[in-house]
Amino acid sequence: MKKIIYLLSFITVMSILTSCDTQSNGNALLRESQAPFGAPEFHLYSIADFKEGFDKGIAEKRADIKKIIENSEEPTFENTIEAMEKSGRLFDKVANIFFTLNESDNSDEMTEVENYVTPLLTDLAGYVYMNDTLFARIRTLYDNRASLALDEEQSIVLENYYNSFVRGGALLDEAGKAKLLEINTELGLAGIEFGKNLLNDNKAYKLVITDKKDLAGLPQSSIDAAAEAAQADSIEGWVFTLDKPSCIPFLQYADNRELRKQVYKAYYGRGDNNNANDNKAIITKILKLRKEKANLLGFKTYAHFVLDEKMAKTPEAALDLLNSIWAPALERAKEESAALREIAGHEIEGWDWFYYTEKLRKAKYALNDADIKPYFELNRVLQGAFVCANKLYGVQFIRRTDIPVYHDEVSTYQVLDREGNHLGIFYTDFFPRPSKRQGAWMVNFVNQSNIDGNSIRPFIVNVCNFTAPQGGIPALLNIDETRTLFHEFGHALHGLLTQAHYPSVSGTSVKHDFVELFSQVNEKWAIHPEVLRTYATHYKNGQTIPDSLIEKMQRSSHFNLGFETSEVVAAALLDMKMHLIEDYTDFDSNTFEKELRKELGFIDEIEYRYRSTNFSHIFGGGYEVGYYSYLWAEVLDCDAFELFKEKGIFDAATAASFKQLLEMGGTKDPMREYRRFRGADPNPDALLRTRGLIKE
Repeated sequence: MKKIIYLLSFITVMSILTSCDTQSNGNALLRESQAPFGAPEFHLYSIADFKEGFDKGIAEKRADIKKIIENSEEPTFENTIEAMEKSGRLFDKVANIFFTLNESDNSDEMTEVENYVTPLLTDLAGYVYMNDTLFARIRTLYDNRASLALDEEQSIVLENYYNSFVRGGALLDEAGKAKLLEINTELGLAGIEFGKNLLNDNKAYKLVITDKKDLAGLPQSSIDAAAEAAQADSIEGWVFTLDKPSCIPFLQYADNRELRKQVYKAYYGRGDNNNANDNKAIITKILKLRKEKANLLGFKTYAHFVLDEKMAKTPEAALDLLNSIWAPALERAKEESAALREIAGHEIEGWDWFYYTEKLRKAKYALNDADIKPYFELNRVLQGAFVCANKLYGVQFIRRTDIPVYHDEVSTYQVLDREGNHLGIFYTDFFPRPSKRQGAWMVNFVNQSNIDGNSIRPFIVNVCNFTAPQGGIPALLNIDETRTLFHEFGHALHGLLTQAHYPSVSGTSVKHDFVELFSQVNEKWAIHPEVLRTYATHYKNGQTIPDSLIEKMQRSSHFNLGFETSEVVAAALLDMKMHLIEDYTDFDSNTFEKELRKELGFIDEIEYRYRSTNFSHIFGGGYEVGYYSYLWAEVLDCDAFELFKEKGIFDAATAASFKQLLEMGGTKDPMREYRRFRGADPNPDALLRTRGLIKE
């Protein structure tokens, strides 16, 4: 009934809005924000506003592009490329806000708008990237780029546009263009369906425990959280979900092996339950469409198509990296499995790994999460990240309460440089909720740019799914969550510090296998002893984390890394090899996963970090044929941090040099600039040393 009433209200509002003048109809998306710094006014937006905003934004974008197409003057960088960078301001505003909210505060109504707008976006892309006249202007500039006296940033922007047009179908005949539009529309809608199914499957699962005996082994914090979850759902007992803060501690500590098995299979089986939320058929559809798109554009496989514009360039180069890590990782994982089998006294299954790993960690290092988490209260960890950014780059974070937020759990900060100049606005959204997809990510509400001296600073959000406060106890993070906070904050710094002119190359708009350098290197500060002493204090008494505990954490730093490395490399190989297939006739993702396991010699007791049916990175997150990039970038980040360790982790000169990488966005050649910073090519052994897979 509530949904019907809402939809009727939606229709009524839409009919009123469409009969009014744009400037007076009350749609806050269509006017300049009155909030501080021009921040998005989330409290004023309705679902209807987004649909109208997209309609008007797309129309405005088309009109801006039409002016460029119909310009009778000879093409110049200013009247063609720069004009495109300035086009569609309203569209960019609406799209950035909508798609960011859709990931972190989704609803059925938001999905309806997404389904409505996806074909419109595909059609808009076709209008832009398949227009012969517009492409002719860009091609003229590209062919004569050597004589245009462009600076490096302008040259890169021009080259990016040329390549985007070619990859967007500009060289196809009319039939090919029509086919590509059709494929892109189907891919967009299929990705939406994949994500919706995964979110629904995740929400649908609840392990309800009514017998207190089944809670044996669990820490009190997990029990309290499960009690609160049950109370929120008006259920007697305790409720555990597939959100990581709920299910991972259950797998680590619950003594009831059968229940661990249930949770494990439910978590890794999301999207693979032969129900309304099953993703297997959608995966096959997406893979076939991607292959068809790649062939249409002249590539052997979709992997070849994607990697052609990445640093790796070829599947062979990416596979060489993955295979070089796989062998030592698998060997270490087998050693870890044997150690777990010895402590367990029986064969290890997947649902045993987390549980006996914690037993072994405690036996070997006298260390477990219960010892660590009291020193990692969320706000203190965040302040630790802020302090590191200040020491390294002179960045300051000022808490603001006057900037609108989209959920009451969101916090905002004004970001200033060392001289007190405004750099941007930073939002944090840290806790799970049914409307938020799993995982952690950074995204922009507003992109940085500085065209014609009109400086626009970014609005950036970090979205995570950390253990929420409960029972009067604040949010306490484990080490994995602490690293995740620093990781996403590294992406935020990349976006906040950027100093590009053109929005298409600002911040994180860099090659996909370069972008993770900045997030992953930032993790290295998270649990460095020198940093821990600045922020890790007990939430009850404020005492600094003792050196004895830091020493235990350091000694255990390579513990279980065979497992962690093999699961992520296996997922990267799954992604890569799945997109190297040339014929998807009779393809089945489950069968493919099993065959790849045999090929790799992957041990049964470890699962792919993501199975195909819940691999949202590659079937809805834009990381298809890109999951390898975490490891590609890890070579860089491990190599970079070795320089910091050599010079001092807060060495001013090293930090200033690295800051230049953060500021440049996609305006310069990434490997040339990395070599400038490091003074040499990155050493691949740095990754293996950092993960303890070879001796230092």
